[in-house]
Amino acid sequence: MRNIALAAIATIVFAVPAMANDNRIDLIRPDAPELAAFGEHAIGVRTIQLSDPGRIDILNVEAGKEHPRYDRPLTVEVWYPAEGDAVGGTYEGVFLRDGQTTVTLTGRAVRDATPKKRGEGAWPLVLVSHGYPGNRFLLSHLAENLATKGYVVASIDHTDSTYNDRAAFGSTLVNRPLDQLFVLDEMARLAGDADSFLNGLANPDTTGLVGYSMGGYGAVITAGGGVTQAATELSWGAPDGTLSVHLAGSETHNALPDQRIKAVIAFAPWGMERGFWDADGLAGIETPVLFVAGSVDDVSGYEKGVKAIWEQAVNADRHLLTFENANHNAAAPMPAPKESWQPVDTLDFVPFEHYADPVWDTVRMNNIAQHFATAYFGLHLKQDEAMAGYLDLVENAADGVWATNEDGTFKPEHSYWKGFANRTAKGLSLMHASPAAN
Repeated sequence: MRNIALAAIATIVFAVPAMANDNRIDLIRPDAPELAAFGEHAIGVRTIQLSDPGRIDILNVEAGKEHPRYDRPLTVEVWYPAEGDAVGGTYEGVFLRDGQTTVTLTGRAVRDATPKKRGEGAWPLVLVSHGYPGNRFLLSHLAENLATKGYVVASIDHTDSTYNDRAAFGSTLVNRPLDQLFVLDEMARLAGDADSFLNGLANPDTTGLVGYSMGGYGAVITAGGGVTQAATELSWGAPDGTLSVHLAGSETHNALPDQRIKAVIAFAPWGMERGFWDADGLAGIETPVLFVAGSVDDVSGYEKGVKAIWEQAVNADRHLLTFENANHNAAAPMPAPKESWQPVDTLDFVPFEHYADPVWDTVRMNNIAQHFATAYFGLHLKQDEAMAGYLDLVENAADGVWATNEDGTFKPEHSYWKGFANRTAKGLSLMHASPAAN
């Protein structure tokens, strides 16, 4: 009997690491909020290569000389609803934070699966933009989740900003918004190309934009937040005035916002604490934005960082979801791959720290992000008014009251966060502000 019991314990003990060793990006905890659950669609994934001709070559700009140009390459991972019911696949050769170690991730998407066309029209498009450094898989947990719910998701490898090709920061400062809009244009082109798998699949006229850290910086600019004059003159920033293309009030920046982008989710957008925006610049944002932040973010800042952006984007309908005591990695990065738990010679920190938070469980944060992204894009991209209730909440989750009748229906005084089970809406706040009256 004792041997049987020990065998059972061994099965339990060793089953958990076996699952963890798969480096899964598709985990849903039992206590996840309602809308984190996968949607009805099987999903596929493909990799496409794009090139933007004639982009300024920021890395080779010299002061006082004509700015050189080049064909800027971009790799994009595209997730989409797929035919059939097959589930499961791997992502091979994914670089970790050190830019040298490659790992295998496991998720739900099937490589090169047959696309599933929408009954009427095409699926809304979502663009995903990683941090500096990062790669197109950093937010793959969210990309897969949204694809199961009827979105085409295009996640960008930003050249000069990935783990294995990181270069001067100025390239990221200038190119991030340009990359986002170029990929939108290319997705529109491919959606109309009879020879592309995207033909009739994605609707670029109904697009959402997701950005994390420097991807969030880019999203703020793309949405209309022009930068300050001081930001264009930083000695450590973009060379020879090249950031002036995004200067608030300039012709080039005024022409940047794209009406096809209907909503933005910006995780920990960087730049406010470093003087990249002021109230005048942020007043240019009119697109609805959901900001997501950790209350102790020491990279982008909170009170004078992300929260200040939220406060000063006065012409946008905007929300701020805050994870109390979370740092910069709040909700956006995928769970840390097992290989990242080991120190490496090329970094002065364990790569694990790039993905994880010391207080919050990553999968828990991912699930909460998936829940709110589903509600936000459902409302703004699919015009599903039923999603509004998941965003109309008491500001502090801890103030919500759980009150039910014996039959399970809610009492009038019930004010708990919609979609969260009793005792699970903890450590969170959601603030909302409407656009200023014209």
